[in-house]
Amino acid sequence: MSRPVRYLLGAVVAVILLAGSFSGGLIVGWLVPIHNSNAVINPLSLLPFAEQPSGISSGAPEDNQALFKPFWQAWELATTKFVDQPVDTEKMMRGAIRGMLESLENDYTSYMDPVEFQISSNHLNNEYEGIGAWVDTTGNYLKIISPMPGSPAEKAGLQPEDIVLKVDGKDMTGVDGSVVLSYVLGPANSKVTLTIQREGVAEPFDVTIQRARIKVTSVEGKMLDNQIGYIRLSTFGEKTGDELKATLKTLMAQEPKGIILDLRNNGGGYLTTGIQVVSQFIGKGAVMYEIFGDGTRKTYSAEPGGLALDIPLVVLVNKGSASASEITAGAIQDLRRGVLIGETTFGKGEVQQWIPLDDDQGAVRITIARWLTPKERQIQGKGLEPDIAVELSEEDAKNKLDPQLERALEYLLNGK
Repeated sequence: MSRPVRYLLGAVVAVILLAGSFSGGLIVGWLVPIHNSNAVINPLSLLPFAEQPSGISSGAPEDNQALFKPFWQAWELATTKFVDQPVDTEKMMRGAIRGMLESLENDYTSYMDPVEFQISSNHLNNEYEGIGAWVDTTGNYLKIISPMPGSPAEKAGLQPEDIVLKVDGKDMTGVDGSVVLSYVLGPANSKVTLTIQREGVAEPFDVTIQRARIKVTSVEGKMLDNQIGYIRLSTFGEKTGDELKATLKTLMAQEPKGIILDLRNNGGGYLTTGIQVVSQFIGKGAVMYEIFGDGTRKTYSAEPGGLALDIPLVVLVNKGSASASEITAGAIQDLRRGVLIGETTFGKGEVQQWIPLDDDQGAVRITIARWLTPKERQIQGKGLEPDIAVELSEEDAKNKLDPQLERALEYLLNGK
């Protein structure tokens, strides 16, 4: 029986929450099953010391035995001559996998040991215990992508691009981002102190945050003044498509003059959910393309039955809008369905598979494709430029002002 293999379409982001038996994951909750899972190569099977799982072809030619000869020589030397015996061969095995994937020099391709994988598998549930922030674990330091709306992280003033230098006074220099994340985890009502480095601020500073149980609703909708409908998406989760339809039905019944779709600080999610969301606003045609390493491509088209295909539309974006958010915003921009207002988006244009390894030995995340907008724009590392650039400053946030939302209202009411 093949194990589940999943698509990831989200920034390398995680909800900082208490490790436990939740149903999602750091980002593994944002995955879509791949139907042709039997064709996937188990990365462990490419190593000569791995037992070949039944039903999965290794794809490794016989002459790989010669290729791995120096590996086995090094293994033998370490296991027989290292000063501290016996060595931890399981740890060596995991280090070999980690090093193999790191050699590909792709930020989103990596190995997670069983503990890290469990942390990664606790996401997109309706409730979390933690500080409530999306984070990037791939850089030299843990980086805040965006705080969740109403979360302790937001109330404490954390901002996108904040860098976590220390956790509870412990220096995180050189510590893997997933490990740093595990230090930030903790139960509700406990406190954690993060030492933050922020662009434009001369010296690092401490932020103490009280963790909490965070209830997450992926879609929120309401009517604003002047008959403008407002919809905020916080994630692209499993139920987001249905929640969006229900919200649109309620709003459209009130005959709004226009819709504001707020994707700010939305780090992405399920690929299929991204297609469902954009299909509510675009009736037909290609909304994204996937380009694979062998040159093949897959077209994703709008699904029929959208509820807001003609109404004037503005999409709010910022540097915390990533991946599935960028798919939605990019399609709307390319097809001239609406305008983007705000700031340049995060720039996550790659797709990953997550493959659990045999015997609960963790998982590997492999970048298997890049995606393009309908006009075949590559946004990886670039992001989407808004049609109308409006900055939301730290001062605005402190004073609870939202010039981006105000500009969106102005555009819909005045047509410019």
